[in-house]
Amino acid sequence: MTLVVGFPPGKDDWSPIELGATLARSVGTDLLVVSVVPTVWPTPVAGGTDREYEVWAEQHGAAAVAEANAILAEVCPDVAAVVRWTPGRSIASTLLEQAEEIEAGMIVVGSGSTGSYGRVHPGSIGDWLLHSSHIPVAVATHDYVGSEHGRLRRVSCAFRGDDRSLQTMERTAAICADIGASLRLVTFAVRGRTVYTAGVGVQAEDVVLDRWVDQATAAQAEALRLLKESENAPSEVDSVVSTGRSWGAAIDRLDWDRDEVLVVGSSSASVIERIFLGSNASKILRHSPVPVVVVP
Repeated sequence: MTLVVGFPPGKDDWSPIELGATLARSVGTDLLVVSVVPTVWPTPVAGGTDREYEVWAEQHGAAAVAEANAILAEVCPDVAAVVRWTPGRSIASTLLEQAEEIEAGMIVVGSGSTGSYGRVHPGSIGDWLLHSSHIPVAVATHDYVGSEHGRLRRVSCAFRGDDRSLQTMERTAAICADIGASLRLVTFAVRGRTVYTAGVGVQAEDVVLDRWVDQATAAQAEALRLLKESENAPSEVDSVVSTGRSWGAAIDRLDWDRDEVLVVGSSSASVIERIFLGSNASKILRHSPVPVVVVP
């Protein structure tokens, strides 16, 4: 189950390799680190290509490989990895092609450079993959650095209570049991920002939110009961419903481990087993203080 890591050369962004190494150590697999260089456009001149551009691309690709190898030697010399550069007009689609070619288990990318430090911000490459990939995609937090432990200790699984999130929980639990990580089901309840007058409606909304939390808690308990009966549960399992006036507040209310990832399942609107994030899942992803793995 090789992991494909998208490496952006010359940007001082080690986070994809750092996250790829953490995931690879945890599941006992290797890495294929890929740098995508803009493809050579055909021209009407003899030979069919712009030779100067072709030379530049080869030099740029070789430099990217050398840079990635140097980072791998420093960050994760214990992880088996191969580095290659490849031409492509779209970085995201080329990474997906590389993953399909070797039947990779996951694509790992970093956050965009404009994202907040310590949060997930997919950027254009991540956004494309999160709407087009049919294999899991992991997005590192901005400037993610692996811990000295270097392996996952806990996996939180976003839980909606529907069939799709039950399937996601079962797949996540099996992986946790295999790698020795604990599992935590997390459900986020966000209070609306309705403006009330004369104090009318606040208590009513509190009642609605409390009932929703009770229902979510019951759904979690039932899901964990079924999971334990299946004998696929990891040794440590927990669940929590976190509330807040915003997605950020609800997410920040929880404790997060440095050696943790958040797994989010795609929306049931996905009809061909590709990743499709609904609006709530997208908000959760963008407020996460730990790397996020999105599964079809």
